[in-house]
Amino acid sequence: MAKKVVATLKDPSSQKNYAKIIRTIKSEKTGAYVFKEEIVLLDEVKDVLAKTK
Repeated sequence: MAKKVVATLKDPSSQKNYAKIIRTIKSEKTGAYVFKEEIVLLDEVKDVLAKTK
């Protein structure tokens, strides 16, 4: 029998919220675009996005 797995980004014991950031990055080798995903705290979203510019 198959198990049902439920993944959540929020821990019930913690009151912190998380955000998923998806960026498009152009590959230097092929020129194709790739997607990079990150999960960060909501408080750190602006810092993470500002760091890549």
